Amino acid sequence: MQVQVQMELSPEVDKLAKQWLEWDTNEETRREINNLVEQGKQDELIKRLCSRIAFGTAGLRGVMQAGFACMNDLTVIQASQGLCKYLKKTFNDADTRGVVIGYDSRHHSKEFAEWAAATFISQGVKVYLFSRLVPTPFVSYAAPFLKCVAGIMVTASHNPKDDNGYKVYWDNGCQINTPHDKGISACIVENLKPWGVDKSSLLQPGNMLEDPIEKVSSSYFTQLSEKYCHHKEENKKSKEKIIYTPMHGVGAEWATKAFSAFQLPEYIPVPKQISPDPEFPTVSFPNPEEKGALNLAIEEANKEGAKYVVATDPDADRLAIAEKLVDGTWKTFTGNETGAILASWTWSNYKSSHSSVDPSKCVMINSTVSSKFLKAFAQKEGFRYDETLTGFKWIGGLAEQRTREGYHFIFGFEEAIGFLVGDLCWDKDGIRAAAIVSELALHLYRNGQTIYSYLDSLYQQYGYFITNNRYFFCYDPVKLERIFNAIRNYKNTNDYPSSCGPYRIRFIRDLTTGYDNEQPDKKAILPISKSTQMITFTFENGCVATLRGSGTEPKLKYYIELGGKNPEEVKTELDSMGSAIIDTCLCP
Repeated sequence: MQVQVQMELSPEVDKLAKQWLEWDTNEETRREINNLVEQGKQDELIKRLCSRIAFGTAGLRGVMQAGFACMNDLTVIQASQGLCKYLKKTFNDADTRGVVIGYDSRHHSKEFAEWAAATFISQGVKVYLFSRLVPTPFVSYAAPFLKCVAGIMVTASHNPKDDNGYKVYWDNGCQINTPHDKGISACIVENLKPWGVDKSSLLQPGNMLEDPIEKVSSSYFTQLSEKYCHHKEENKKSKEKIIYTPMHGVGAEWATKAFSAFQLPEYIPVPKQISPDPEFPTVSFPNPEEKGALNLAIEEANKEGAKYVVATDPDADRLAIAEKLVDGTWKTFTGNETGAILASWTWSNYKSSHSSVDPSKCVMINSTVSSKFLKAFAQKEGFRYDETLTGFKWIGGLAEQRTREGYHFIFGFEEAIGFLVGDLCWDKDGIRAAAIVSELALHLYRNGQTIYSYLDSLYQQYGYFITNNRYFFCYDPVKLERIFNAIRNYKNTNDYPSSCGPYRIRFIRDLTTGYDNEQPDKKAILPISKSTQMITFTFENGCVATLRGSGTEPKLKYYIELGGKNPEEVKTELDSMGSAIIDTCLCP
């Protein structure tokens, strides 16, 4: 198709537009670029064509639009070509072991998954392609279960509806990490020209293409029940009502199976949210963490006379819970609170079923921006505690490593409602967590307790840890970097601030530069990333505050936590510190 240029474009943009139209076979995205060219929209074309969507440790994630910088058929094909070449170069048995591919309920997820599958089959690589919607953790589980060299999940998790993503797991079921991300990225750049794959002819059932849905789900739920259900007989007798919402995502079918595996009462669905819908029509953001996201579920609970709500995000790898308190109000638990609850429950169950285990050979893990409750809990109970960078590529990767070293991995979490119970797979899992925390809820109710009272009893024993976590939208990466550089050069002193208001800073860790003055050599122990902004202050009073740029969203996030014995005193001091930290670090 010839492009009729109505307004003059720069030679570079004109060349890239013609290249796009030569390579792209999707009529809708071809039309987008063609229209922009005809209208002379050079700025928009520069934004879409003059940079590539980055392949990092989260794979790909971006808005679904035409252009090399976005998620679309062509960039998925290019990513699949590069990944295929890298895997064949890395594994001499990649063809026979194959890859497993899943997809969520977002717009174009199935088509992207099919393009990935066809690309691999075209090079003689076996593909296990799920025939229907699956949770993200299923791909993490399936990769080692099927002995694949890699797994691909097409999802953007809880991002806005116009986004999608391409998440890659290694053969052990862990999210890819350095150096594989860089190796894959290099192979993508070396294989940008489409191979001319005929998708429809290649995606025929046969030796090269297999649907693993039945064998994977059967194994997953069998192991889930055998390893993590501890009160099946009591669960059978319960008359408690449980409200569940999958937030318009993939979770309903699989939550049903998980509840059945635990012999829990059938959940009561939230009717307007139970079916997959890529428009996410009832929520502003399809994230159970967002304020108001559980409103419909709570309305349903009030109507049904239920006091417990459980929710998973659209790809069912995150979990949120809420409970009706004795005064009639509802408490939505934060990720840190649910993390504390699950840490105690999983540890109690593990000890009771492994009475001879040495606690020092057990380990729990959370991210550096998550609650230090887990550290205090570990110190009192005697098991190992590890801290990682943010994200389950780090938590899951370290959990798998510790298991190879002979430790018993019990539990890991991060404050963004991600929970990993045991070694079923090495990524956060909302389906697994939903069944486990629901069994806990029923156990507590049978014994005259509530989830809230259970949490309070933990705080009384191990200390009250109160957090103040917020974020600001920051759409300009240059501005974000400028904010952090100003902290490093506080008031033109070429140094970090020594205090925030009246609160003295004891230690400073900068995982962008690698500086950590808590270490004798002032070098950070945790991995550093020059492309990611992250600074942590530890104050004289024990407060820990971290500021960081999000890796997947246009946000500047901050996390502030303080622990102590008196919750009112802790909260008062934390509020004061939050204002001081913002005034010092984020105000011009």
